[in-house]
Amino acid sequence: MVIEKKPLKEILLKNVVTKEGRRLGVVRDIAFEVKTGELISLILTSPTAYAQSLNLERTKEGDLLIPYSSIIAIGDFVVVSEEDMS
Repeated sequence: MVIEKKPLKEILLKNVVTKEGRRLGVVRDIAFEVKTGELISLILTSPTAYAQSLNLERTKEGDLLIPYSSIIAIGDFVVVSEEDMS
């Protein structure tokens, strides 16, 4: 699925939820491949207890990484597919 391009400022500080409605945290930043510009993941801050229980990668600072490929939609929230996060 192709996600419409959005400026970073429209994604930052949005809540991230699963398609089932479980809140995961807030977008703090994004990670991308410098050479190609390919988006790799969303960096979450303030992860919920549920998000912390998932087997997700973490940054050195302990923030959770949500794979960009798991994003279903970006609107008032960033909606992700939990099945595509592993």
